[in-house]
Amino acid sequence: QFTGKYTRVSSENYDEFLKALNVGFLLRKAATASTPVMEISESDGNWTMKTSTSMKSIELKFKLGVPFQEETTDGRKCETTVTMEGNKFITDQKATKKGEKDVKAVREFFDDKLVMTMTCDGVTSTQVYKRE
Repeated sequence: QFTGKYTRVSSENYDEFLKALNVGFLLRKAATASTPVMEISESDGNWTMKTSTSMKSIELKFKLGVPFQEETTDGRKCETTVTMEGNKFITDQKATKKGEKDVKAVREFFDDKLVMTMTCDGVTSTQVYKRE
């Protein structure tokens, strides 16, 4: 129920969320204007989450519950852990550099879509991706 290809169809409060993360103006404009496609696959408990835009693609490889090092698209270095609760993937990004921000992302899966809620410093953005 988690694997598949998803395309973003809407986002709310994304610019405010990116501001809370201290993302600069140009990167925010590019991020809010793009139409990301997210592909999720799994083999033997090894998960891959690939998010692509016309400008860039980023690929996360992980096992559920096992922390890994991640450099985020906005340049933060994090120790990230992905866990599963029911129909949700919960991603906790803990910044490893002093002064950088933590982010929690919840991806909730439905038959026809994925709803992603990201929170940083009390600012939340919700994005809806439709299942291809």
